[in-house]
Amino acid sequence: MFYYIFYKLLYVPDSPLAVFNVFRYITFRATYASLMALILILLVMPWFIRKAKALGITEGVRWVIAETHSGKAGTPTMGGIPIVLATIISALLWARPNELVLISILALLWFGGIGFLDDYIKVVKGKELGLLGRYKLLLQGIGAAMIAVFLWFHPSSSSYPSHLSVPFLKTPIDIGLLYIPFAMLVIIGAANAVNLTDGLDGLASGCTLFAALSFSVLSYLAGNSKFSHYLGIVYVPGGGELAIICAILAGVSLGFLWFNSYPAQVFMGDTGAMAFGGAIGTIAVLIRKELVLVIVGGIFVAEALSVIIQVASYKLRGEKRVFKKTPLHHHFQEKGWEEPKIVIRFWIVAIILALISLSTLKLM
Repeated sequence: MFYYIFYKLLYVPDSPLAVFNVFRYITFRATYASLMALILILLVMPWFIRKAKALGITEGVRWVIAETHSGKAGTPTMGGIPIVLATIISALLWARPNELVLISILALLWFGGIGFLDDYIKVVKGKELGLLGRYKLLLQGIGAAMIAVFLWFHPSSSSYPSHLSVPFLKTPIDIGLLYIPFAMLVIIGAANAVNLTDGLDGLASGCTLFAALSFSVLSYLAGNSKFSHYLGIVYVPGGGELAIICAILAGVSLGFLWFNSYPAQVFMGDTGAMAFGGAIGTIAVLIRKELVLVIVGGIFVAEALSVIIQVASYKLRGEKRVFKKTPLHHHFQEKGWEEPKIVIRFWIVAIILALISLSTLKLM
């Protein structure tokens, strides 16, 4: 909206109004969109925390982690609600609406909505299991399928939607119709991986911050014809606007971290975790950096793999476990690591992975 008001309507060359020319630049709008999202969270979250406490929207503690997390019972949850709202408001004001921006916002809403339904059933209805896994997966699959099919028939990001960019390989791989289930796997996997990571104070929000910053750079470069040509990456018309969406996700993550750092005053719940994961997974698909997401979101991948490995080992090896507890962060808790130390060390790894992902740009 600001682009059309300040640049299209008010910008006049060689006049005092020429200052509004800055609104044409993605970097300017991304910076201030991120700051707006951050400020919105800082302003709204204290009110939300008070309201959640008053309404009893607080977290229980599952028996499997009750020993280490007993002090967290009663902490307000569903903090993803202001996260989603702040993201949408900032996006509508600062990003130029195009197909890619609208898809990313719809993905945020869809997966955030699934997370909200899960949180509502657990917290408000008092049913510990929340939304049953098969229904959750069905809803996630519907959302991911709509995105994948739309991109297949309307390849906004490339003339060759089935061409998969592989890090460290210059030549893309054509996967044909497998692109649809592959894109679905990326989006669903990202949503659930971030959700699994959301188990310690500041862990998911911090890792999301680094991933969002990385994808903000990747989106900007993919949406710039000169940079994409120079780096040898897929050019994504309109993809630069996704840099603004990613910057907003970074801003809300940073703002939320103010309240979610140890000891947390509020949890994002499935509402925030699934919204974050679904949006980042969708953006990775839109800019053709699906496999780079595996590197950028290495912490999320490790958390999800730990659960898969644990379940497989339990069933195939006669109830033998590989990890003390899963997801992975609980394994380190069981080994005696303090919660802040686990979070900071995971952040360090996330930063390293983000830098590695950016280093692949000239190698793709």
